[in-house]
Amino acid sequence: MPPKSTNSQKTPCQQCPLRGLAHFREFTPDELDFVSRFKTGELSVDAGATILVEGSHSAHLYTVLSGWAFRYKLLSDGRRQILNYAVPGDLVGLQGSIQGEMQHSIEALSPVTLCVFERDKLDQLFTRYPSLAYDLTWIAAQEERILDEHLLSIGRRTAIERAAYLLAFMFERGRASGLVSNRAVLPITQQHVADTLGLSIVHTNKTLRKLADRRLIRWQDRGCLVLDDEGLAAVAGWEGLPETRRPFI
Repeated sequence: MPPKSTNSQKTPCQQCPLRGLAHFREFTPDELDFVSRFKTGELSVDAGATILVEGSHSAHLYTVLSGWAFRYKLLSDGRRQILNYAVPGDLVGLQGSIQGEMQHSIEALSPVTLCVFERDKLDQLFTRYPSLAYDLTWIAAQEERILDEHLLSIGRRTAIERAAYLLAFMFERGRASGLVSNRAVLPITQQHVADTLGLSIVHTNKTLRKLADRRLIRWQDRGCLVLDDEGLAAVAGWEGLPETRRPFI
């Protein structure tokens, strides 16, 4: 199903639910006023819908307001590598805004709502609101940091360590952004896990069973139930994400 665009601004920035989460820093009054004018509407998509396609040019960039999405690239034979997952507060489409076209695709993992911003107004952000420009730099640097950890995982962690890291990472990001609570279900399939970890679906299934046997997770029809996120992090040898208030646009 194609994305459903809503030109009217359903959620005023002053009433944004993300502002109430301790994970995010607060805007100054001037910043909030600009972001309110920067936002042109919202975009609602169903799970499985493509938000942006590799090679496309878009006049907009987006902030995830609710739901899960993921970034990925395809090889010519259809093999997919999932690069990262996007949660509320994450900016998507910035690459296309800066470089002219997208170098990866973005798909909704669950029903997703995005705030829509006009790319042409980015110049105003950089020239008039240096604090927001710094926020964009921070977001890009954080994405680089996360991708470093993902590459380390694929390159050096064992299969069970990779799977444990991915599930612990998704759980922690989801909890910080208000998507999940304790014993929450991550809305992923084993194919998503395989395409993220670079494993076959058979190897992925065997690996996830090992985590289930340790009572760290329970696989369900609608996703993965995390029973012990700290145990997953311990298996992966992962210290978790830094506890800091992060910006969003």
